[in-house]
Amino acid sequence: MQPTDTHSPQGPATGFPRGRGFNLLEMFKAGSEAEWQEHDFQWIADWGFDFVRLPLAYPLWIEGGSEGADPFTLSEPGLARVDRAVDLALKHGLHACLNFHRAPGYCVNPDRTEPFWLWRDAEALNAFCFHWQTFAQRYRGIPSSRLSFNLINEPPGIGDQGHQITKEQHRRVIHSASTAVRAVDPERLIIADGVEWGNAPSPELADLGLGQSCRAYLPFELSHYKAPWFLHSDTWPVPAWPGPPSESGPGTRAALQQHYRTWGRLADLGVWVHCGEGGSYNRTPHAVVLAWLRDVLEILHSYGIGLALWNFRGPFGIFDSNRPDVEYESFHGHHLDRKLLRLLQQFE
Repeated sequence: MQPTDTHSPQGPATGFPRGRGFNLLEMFKAGSEAEWQEHDFQWIADWGFDFVRLPLAYPLWIEGGSEGADPFTLSEPGLARVDRAVDLALKHGLHACLNFHRAPGYCVNPDRTEPFWLWRDAEALNAFCFHWQTFAQRYRGIPSSRLSFNLINEPPGIGDQGHQITKEQHRRVIHSASTAVRAVDPERLIIADGVEWGNAPSPELADLGLGQSCRAYLPFELSHYKAPWFLHSDTWPVPAWPGPPSESGPGTRAALQQHYRTWGRLADLGVWVHCGEGGSYNRTPHAVVLAWLRDVLEILHSYGIGLALWNFRGPFGIFDSNRPDVEYESFHGHHLDRKLLRLLQQFE
């Protein structure tokens, strides 16, 4: 592994894990009935990782859970499902990062219509803070070395068109929720995703004492090639790495280095920085994925930034990804991408 920049990388002295692990998706969509699998947590720990990010959808712990349900009426069985994931992470020595993938009034995915807009409407913000304060009360006493709160997945871009938001709107939401958490649990590690869907840091939040989270999906033409939810991705050329310049940005390692340098500077200021999601959909050639991801991991590692792969099981993951060009290993009834696993294991 070659050094990629000169700086003072963050590390274990922060008291928090570097954050090497995976996203587990059993509760990331409204209506999901999947159960957490203990062997997932066990295997992640056994392979030397220290982190699980748990994207969550708030309708799963409100009564009814359907569109129009009261966001202030909680369901104890739904909350108990989150408890189980936290308990399994603690049992197996993993840090659990709870993330609202769908929060009251906002989700990056359009699979459900929210009755209000988090970045503008007082009722949405009140519900958002209520839910996070409920979690703060529920998990008070678990140290931040073992549990963190990642407030909202992938805020939109900064601007004044369409569904963009202003810096003031973004700060108001993040400040309000973090204040609500700290009123109950002052020492909790709280993380804010970057704006521009996790791609741009927010140095204006530095005074709030939060961690920040980036993404590893650039260039999108590589990471989301033929992803059915990504418009026109089936018309893109077959990805290569290094590749040609694209609308979404970096096509070379040098360009990636420039992109992540802004996050490294944030880490140099003492902000705990983590890459909460990254990976490539299963239609990108496997050799391209491995070459690109090695560059991403080397750059992130040079800044002391860990990565949670999206996902563990599924089309971006190490299990059951259904890539057509991988020789899978049979592992407890699953198809394991051992080459991808070994690459991730190299960056301790």
